[in-house]
Amino acid sequence: MYEHFFQCPYCWEEISFLLDSSVTEQTYVEDCEICCNPIEVSPKFKNHELTSFEVQVLGQ
Repeated sequence: MYEHFFQCPYCWEEISFLLDSSVTEQTYVEDCEICCNPIEVSPKFKNHELTSFEVQVLGQ
């Protein structure tokens, strides 16, 4: 597992998600641990290294 810190696109607080580095491309929805709003997360890994990390606001 890989812990990645970033800023929530809703409340702007720094949060972290645990990402599965064994999956090269994935997209899923997870709630912010501070404001509980849903965030679409799209990380990409190559050789267990994070190469891209995108988040998208849902429902707006």
